[in-house]
Amino acid sequence: MNQPLAYIHPQAKIARNVVVEPFTTIHHNVKIGSGTWIGSNVTIMEGARIGKNCRIFPGAVISAIPQDLKFEGEDSLTIIGNDVTIRECVTINRGTNASGKTIIGDNCLLMATSHIAHDCAIGESSIIVNGVALAGHVIIGKHSIIGGLSAIHQFIQIGDYAMVSGGSLVRKDVPPYAKAAKEPLSYVGINSIGLRRKGFSTEKIREIQNIFRVLYQKNYNTSQALGILEAEFEATTERDNIIQFIRNSQRGIMKGYTGN
Repeated sequence: MNQPLAYIHPQAKIARNVVVEPFTTIHHNVKIGSGTWIGSNVTIMEGARIGKNCRIFPGAVISAIPQDLKFEGEDSLTIIGNDVTIRECVTINRGTNASGKTIIGDNCLLMATSHIAHDCAIGESSIIVNGVALAGHVIIGKHSIIGGLSAIHQFIQIGDYAMVSGGSLVRKDVPPYAKAAKEPLSYVGINSIGLRRKGFSTEKIREIQNIFRVLYQKNYNTSQALGILEAEFEATTERDNIIQFIRNSQRGIMKGYTGN
């Protein structure tokens, strides 16, 4: 870790076998776990908590203050899990008083130039593709994929195992297991390939498809569809995840694709 061309604040807590490449700056009140590699020209600012075996590529800026005019310098954190890969020029802002932290779960991949704003939370094993911009307070579930150059409105929620097409403008919540595309953003099917890759059985994928047929293809409104799902479908983890997500949605879920 002894790199004379990097600046590491004497109060930063860096595990012994962390590698810090030249011209990187690490501020005070930073903790970095063992096995992590930090490339050249990375800036890690106050409040960063970085786990084990992460890889942070050149040009990344971690835990800068929020781009929020209401921010008044309060203490807050950026919490990054284990085995996270952060590619070139990614920016991750720390939290505000709203939640106190921005969170990146274990095994996530944040591709080059993506931006994660204050108070966001990204679930484990999710992929944020090049150029994605997350506004503040966005919550993304585990094992989700956000396609390149997508823009996510503040306070949006995207469910577990969801997939958002590249170049999307996400103004409404995206339920778990769904695939979202088109403009305006619409339901275009379930993320069947992703589910299969994650070990979901053919029967479980069929169950999820039948749930979404009720939600999006039977001409029910949302309340009617949820009533049918609760009355007529067996209670399973997947059914309950979908119902709970929709009932808790503050911005409303995306609509079905009409083909217009």
